Amino acid sequence: MALNRSDIILKYIVEYFIKHAQPVGSQTLIDEYKLNYSSATIRNEMVLLEKLGYLEKTHTSSGRVPSSKGYKYYCEHLRSGEVDESLKNSLQTVLTQKIQSIEEVIKESCEILSHMTNLVSVVMGPDEKSERLASIQLIPISETSITAVFVTDKGYVENKTFIVPNQMKVNEIVQCVQLLNDRLKGTPITELVDKMQSLKPLLSDYVISHDLIYQALLETFVRFAGDRLSLYGREELFSHPEFKNNSDKLLNVLKLLNDSSILKEIDGEMRHDNNGVALNIGDIEGNPDISMVTAKFKLGNEGESTIALLGPTRMDYDKAMSALEYLSNELAKYFDGQNKGGTSGGEA
Repeated sequence: MALNRSDIILKYIVEYFIKHAQPVGSQTLIDEYKLNYSSATIRNEMVLLEKLGYLEKTHTSSGRVPSSKGYKYYCEHLRSGEVDESLKNSLQTVLTQKIQSIEEVIKESCEILSHMTNLVSVVMGPDEKSERLASIQLIPISETSITAVFVTDKGYVENKTFIVPNQMKVNEIVQCVQLLNDRLKGTPITELVDKMQSLKPLLSDYVISHDLIYQALLETFVRFAGDRLSLYGREELFSHPEFKNNSDKLLNVLKLLNDSSILKEIDGEMRHDNNGVALNIGDIEGNPDISMVTAKFKLGNEGESTIALLGPTRMDYDKAMSALEYLSNELAKYFDGQNKGGTSGGEA
């Protein structure tokens, strides 16, 4: 559908401001986009868009910047929706590798996503309340170090590497872990910490005076029981002038990223469109400088996980939304294919 003059002007104002972080005036639009409208006509349209709440006038310039309402209208009606081909190719390189863990696929995909969008990627895993411990496995790293790998019935993995004390034999640790496997297998992960603590007296036969092992295992169970959240691309925040030149704004973002409960609460309140994507524009914990775009995906038949992109309100919503739509669809196909024993990924 052809855009009317007002829509064209709003679209270009949003896209120019996203690219340059500078208020936009009528002459800038004419010079940048070769518009066939007079400067006076564009100014009149900008005044009307401001009255309607789509634009805001800054105190330091005669130009305008998009408002939250303007960004939302742009996302719903004016963006192209095209996925960057280089993003597609990079993600398909990850998704066509045959031997990878769930964590590796998501990690590599989100690192690409952050790099391509200049935003922080946040992964919020499925609800851990229905998840149970499947096994604890030991992997010797060297004569003095060993890694314990913990796996749930939904494929989630945690690991803890620790140094074996000189006075302790590896077979003592093996016996300890075997006991834990026998007693803890099938336990809901939200109950692991309490059950582990109740087993401490029993473990003393194997870990006498070696609290290091007990504490290492307990620490891992605490992580298991906590909110599932992984962050990628924090360094991308420094590419945005809003955060690079304002330490208070940067600290607000970092504080938010360190609080998984707030991010999960925000995600739970967001409404997803028909493509499974949701927006929160400049209204995160009352902070007008931060926006978040999220998309849901399924790990096969398991619960839904969320991938979010978080950054300045001036983020490139078209690129972010299109990338998330594409990635969430491809991850769903990939994990569904893995569960069915097929090959991974879709076509680029």
